[in-house]
Amino acid sequence: MLTLDQCRGHGLARTPVERLLAAGHWHRMAPGLVRTGAEEPPWLAWAWGGVLLGGPAARLGAAASAYLYGLTEPPAQVVVLVSRDARRVSRPPWVFVQDRAARRPGTGAPPRLRVEDAVLDLAAELDERGVVGLVTQAVQTRRTTSAALRRRLQERGHVRHRALLAALLGDVAQGAESPLEVGYLRQVERPHGLPRGVRQQRRIGQVRDVGYEAYAVVVELDGRLGHDGTDRFRDMWRDNATAASGEVTLRYGFGDVTTRPCEVAAQVAVVLRGRGWTGLGRSCPRCQRAGLW
Repeated sequence: MLTLDQCRGHGLARTPVERLLAAGHWHRMAPGLVRTGAEEPPWLAWAWGGVLLGGPAARLGAAASAYLYGLTEPPAQVVVLVSRDARRVSRPPWVFVQDRAARRPGTGAPPRLRVEDAVLDLAAELDERGVVGLVTQAVQTRRTTSAALRRRLQERGHVRHRALLAALLGDVAQGAESPLEVGYLRQVERPHGLPRGVRQQRRIGQVRDVGYEAYAVVVELDGRLGHDGTDRFRDMWRDNATAASGEVTLRYGFGDVTTRPCEVAAQVAVVLRGRGWTGLGRSCPRCQRAGLW
C-alpha cells in the first residue's frame, strides 16, 4: 500500500503511476492510495492502508491492535483511530473513528494501541465470559501483566466492566492463568469457603493448577475439548508422580466447573476433610436452591 505522496517522495510522478494503474500492475484502493501487485493483499496490507489514509496521528483500533498482539482473530473491519480534527470517509474494510479517549501514544508498525489500552477497549465490547478469556490470555501469553493492566485501569476514566476488570485482575494476580482457573476460584473455591489453594506452583517437575499443600491435595483443571494419546499419557504421568509424593489428585474439566461448581466444591471439601482440614465450608445461593451441602 502506498499513498501518492509517498510515490512522489520517492521520485515517482503521477504519470508513471497512472500508467502502472492502467496496465493492471497497480490498483487504486481509495483516493490517494494504491497497492502494488496483482494478488489480493493480506490483512496486514489493509491495516497499513487504513493507517496511511488516516493521517500522521492514525493508529489501529482495539480489535486490530489485539490481533497484532496475538490475542484475537483478524477482524473483518479495520477500525482506524484518527485525530479529533481529522475528517475521513469510511469505506470497506476501513472504519475511521475520531479518537477522543485519553489513551497513551500508539506504538509499533503499523501504529497501534498499546496492549493495555487494546485489552481495556476490546473488553468493553465483550460479555463477562469474553472479558475473562481476553484478560487471562493477555497475561498468560506475557503480552502484559496484571499489574500493568491494573495501573492502566486506574489511570483511565470511564471503562466499561471496570468492577469486573478490577476483581478479575486481582484473581489473575493470585495466579489464576486461564478462564477455567478463574472459574474454579470464583465459582468453586471462594463461594464455598474452601481453603485458598496455591496456584501455578512447580513441584516434582510439574506445574500444578491448584495445590492445597497442608492437606496434600492437588486439583488439576483441564479445559481441552479433546485428548490425544500424548495428553492422556502426560496426565497419567503427572497424577502418578503426585501420588508417589503422597498427594492425591482431583481432576475437573470445563463442564464440571461451569455447570456443577457446587458439586465440585462438595467433593473437594470431602477429600480435604479426609486429609485433615477442619473447616466446614459453606453453601452458596445455588447450593441452597439445589438442596446441596
